[in-house]
Formats: sequence, structure tokens, C-alpha cells
Amino acid sequence: MSRRACGPVVPRRVECAYGRIGPLSFRQKLWNIVLSGYPGSGKTVLARRLVSENPTFVRLSVDDVRSMFYGIAAPSDEEDFVYKCLASYRDFALRSGHNVILDSTAPQNSMREFLLKTKVEDVVRLLVVMIVSKTEVDRRNQERNLIGASDAYDKAWEEPLKKMPVLKFRNEDQASFDTSYYLLTELLRSNVSPYLKRFMEHIFPRTRARDSKT
Repeated sequence: MSRRACGPVVPRRVECAYGRIGPLSFRQKLWNIVLSGYPGSGKTVLARRLVSENPTFVRLSVDDVRSMFYGIAAPSDEEDFVYKCLASYRDFALRSGHNVILDSTAPQNSMREFLLKTKVEDVVRLLVVMIVSKTEVDRRNQERNLIGASDAYDKAWEEPLKKMPVLKFRNEDQASFDTSYYLLTELLRSNVSPYLKRFMEHIFPRTRARDSKT
């Protein structure tokens, strides 16, 4: 594997169940959000919506980095280089005053920790795990000709570490997506740390991250 260096190149009215969320008024600290979930679980849809509605957010995608360097989004023999570049772009965005949402499947804790960790100060980290049944994911992926993607993901999957602040984002259908999006944006606009035990237990109860995947 090569060792190339990489440099930085309160809600309003309701739509559907909860509604259109206006531009967020964030705390002074920045957010570094890492997405984790099946291919086809809605990570990119979530990231693009958050960015489109909130200009202080930028979306960084591991697939886009691969495509930029190698012309394809599929994993390559240069994954170490790809992820170092992604981390470099993330830190550059954070230092420039942007909140970041990282669009990656991130099935393993080593990858999640790498993406969550940054040397930039005053950054709040959050792992968002997409919750979708395997049946629904397979149906979506069949339309995209991604046969077997969920099986490959299951083999790599690890339960998030207890020390990680985790928000479970349910996306079985549009109604559950809208509800989860409302809860996420409420957290982002709040002054409550996702690391606080009382917050995790009372607002987003911590249960098995994939309890609805089986």
C-alpha cells in the first residue's frame, strides 16, 4: 500500500409527520457526525438533506474520495490512503468553521474511531447508526443492482463501543425517516452533550444498535 500524503483540497412548520426543519442555530462547538449502516440504508439521503437545509454543514463521502482518485466508488487496494485523505478533508472543514457529516458505511469500530477522532478542538462527536430491516435494504439494493451488499456488511459489522455516543436513525419508510430527522436536528440545536448518560437514557434509549435489522 502506498504512503502518499494527502492535503486538504426549535423546528418550524411540519411536513409529513414532523415537518420542514429550518436552518439550525448551533451551539458554539462544531459537530463531527459519522454515519454507519448498510448500503442502501439512507445515509447519503440523510447527509444531503442535512447539508441542503443547513449551510454550516458539509458532507464528505468515502465513495466520492475513491471516485475522485480512482474513478470508481468501490473499495480499492489504497483504502489507507483514501481514509487518510477523508480525515484530512474533515479536519480542514472543521478548522474552517464547518460542521461535518461523514458519509461512510463504517461497519467496524476501528474505522468509526478513526473517523470520529480529530485534533481540532471544541468538536462534538456523534455516531449515527442507520436502522433498517435487512428485507427493506435488500429490496432497495436490488433496484440498484447491489445484490449481496447486506450480507457482506453483516460479516464486517461490530456493535458500537459503549464509549461512543450513538444515535439510532430509523429509516424503514418516509415516516420513520422524518421522525428520526426531527430528533437528530433537535439534538444538534440543543446544548445537551450526547455523552451525558441522562441524555442517552431518557432521550435516545441505548438498546442494541441493530435490533430492527434482524
